[in-house]
Amino acid sequence: MTTGDLFGEQRAAYRRSAEPLAARMRPRSLDEVVGQQQLVAPGAAFGSMVRAGRPVSMILWGPPGTGKTTLAWVVAAETSAAFEALSASTAGVKEVREVLAGAGQRLEDRGQRTVLFLDEIHRFSKSQQDALLPGVEQGTVILIGATTENPFFEVNSPLISRSTLFRLEPLAPEDVGRLVDRAVADGERGLGATVSGIEGEARAVLAERAGGDARLALNALEVAALLATGRGRRVLCTAEVEEALQRRVGRS
Repeated sequence: MTTGDLFGEQRAAYRRSAEPLAARMRPRSLDEVVGQQQLVAPGAAFGSMVRAGRPVSMILWGPPGTGKTTLAWVVAAETSAAFEALSASTAGVKEVREVLAGAGQRLEDRGQRTVLFLDEIHRFSKSQQDALLPGVEQGTVILIGATTENPFFEVNSPLISRSTLFRLEPLAPEDVGRLVDRAVADGERGLGATVSGIEGEARAVLAERAGGDARLALNALEVAALLATGRGRRVLCTAEVEEALQRRVGRS
């Protein structure tokens, strides 16, 4: 390993350590995805396209914390595509065109596709959405738009007609519980290096009160772990989970 590679890995490790638990525990493959079986189960349209390495431009519609960003990452990882992300709150037509130009160059130079993930696509203006059309039509990018709003009202018809719509549902409590267990046990990306477990009642409270939102559950779990370790405990109890849930930021 060269010095440059070593420093690159070190910088990546520093970045990962600064990420919140929900980002660190993001699934890296379809097999790691919890919930959304109507999409990822063998034979389901979404999973079949991704496993075959032939994803199409799509819109992911569902409540917060149900895995829209995760599925976009998984599409890129499973198909060895480059991943570019834009947000409606910061990107304009200029940024869209720059990403499309870079994706076209990447495709011509290396034959590599690009997943363009657009968070809150419903907030993009008509001109921003129109700027995406050439890249989608020509296959320069695999567009994955995420929205919590009904796309038939919020996304331009030409873009809708060129995309496949997938609906995400809130996670079931048992799915949230599985994510909690995974995060508690994982010593590399999760909390396993600092906590040794979570009490059954605490787990049940977190799984139920997360309301199907995996991000909310993992954010609360991370706060609960900080509270527990600060009190010299390695097993999370109901009191810490309750306090963490009370301190969470409400959804907008």
